[in-house]
Amino acid sequence: MNKKRIGFIAGILVFIAIELIPLGGLSAKGKTDLALSLMTVVFWACQVAQPAFTGGLYLMLLIIMNVATPAQVFSSSWTGSTMWLVIGAYLIAGAVRDSGLGERIAYAFIIRFVRSWNSIIISIFVLTGILSLLIPHPWPRAFLIMSVMGVVAESAHMPDVDKAKLGLATFAASCPLSGMFLTGDTSLNPLAVQDSGVSVSFLRYFEIMSVPMIIAAIITMVLIMVLFKPTKPVNINMEVLKKKQQSLGKMSGNEKRVIVWLIIAITLWLTSSLTGINVGWITLGVAVLMSMPVVGEVLTADSWSGVPINVLVFLTSAIAIGTVGGVTGMNKWIANTILPSSLPHNLFLLAILITVFAMIIHMFMGSVIAVMGITIPAIVAATSSMGISPLAVSLLVFSVVNLHYILPFHNLAVLVGSDPKTGGGYTQKDVMRLGIPLTGVMFIVAVVEIAWWYIIGLV
Repeated sequence: MNKKRIGFIAGILVFIAIELIPLGGLSAKGKTDLALSLMTVVFWACQVAQPAFTGGLYLMLLIIMNVATPAQVFSSSWTGSTMWLVIGAYLIAGAVRDSGLGERIAYAFIIRFVRSWNSIIISIFVLTGILSLLIPHPWPRAFLIMSVMGVVAESAHMPDVDKAKLGLATFAASCPLSGMFLTGDTSLNPLAVQDSGVSVSFLRYFEIMSVPMIIAAIITMVLIMVLFKPTKPVNINMEVLKKKQQSLGKMSGNEKRVIVWLIIAITLWLTSSLTGINVGWITLGVAVLMSMPVVGEVLTADSWSGVPINVLVFLTSAIAIGTVGGVTGMNKWIANTILPSSLPHNLFLLAILITVFAMIIHMFMGSVIAVMGITIPAIVAATSSMGISPLAVSLLVFSVVNLHYILPFHNLAVLVGSDPKTGGGYTQKDVMRLGIPLTGVMFIVAVVEIAWWYIIGLV
């Protein structure tokens, strides 16, 4: 409670200080926008309230203080496809989870391939990659995988300390592998694309991000296997897992219908560049059709409870930081003030500079979305005259801040997994043990991305 109160007061003081300090080259509206944005970031970092409440306050103050019009505040989020993609993704993820299909896939894979500690870790990453195409949000995927890993741990009579290591592996795997597909994390990936101002198809996004994210996942996986050994030999009782699999019974009609709709969704995602239909509209369309009689009957009225309004409000506020910042001139001012006046033209040096800049901002802000909202528009503005694709800049920043964490609050998925109620149960010390060496990996990922993007013609 004291931390929340201190953070609340600190945020207000930051707002007042920015308003009082003379800032040359920034308009009055831009100055107020900067003050509100930094106040909101302080609130998010100090967790003064649930993030959606803080984001909602920011949205209302933008309008009340005449920094931007309601159309400017909300147009980029709700008149585009991003928010509707998120809604559709949550509905589809709920259908895969509630039908039992995801659990069935997980047990079939584990029984076939898992025999040792390292094979458990590998299976977590492989399952995360497979399910990232079927369940378009990292939390339901991680919760599903964690529930299955809990059965694996029980069958092997693992101590709690080893179970926590599996929990960390599960939620850490979601960071790189959620970035592999455009729908892998519908609260971040489409946002990164939107911040660039460039339209991209499902296949093109996969072409751009698959190789760097797979390499990042492999490095993360190897680090976990090296740093987190089991405290005792692992002997998995396969009979327990087979009984659990058998308890699922025969594939239900619901599961079969979910499979059909997943095939339709994936086919439409893959062919979106040919059909010209935005991935967001495809995702929402498939989700609502899954509720219709005759053709669907998978989703019900209760399924809407799986779409968290707090996430939608939080996303709206995070998008507004970048959008309104462009209108008021805040983004350009930040770029001119913080970034060097002369940026290196060597793409690899530029990538390293952007990586350092993004990580420093992320260390203090914590929120991936908040950092993207402020950092991406600023760097895109700074590099606009260099002939570099804004999509490359946006996805580089996104990769860095989404993969970078020292403490749990630096990544929402890692933070959620640290709660014992979610089945993760790992500690802040565990996260630091993995996160500190991963910081160096960010530079490897940045170099890999530039090399890969040069090969495929993005840069």
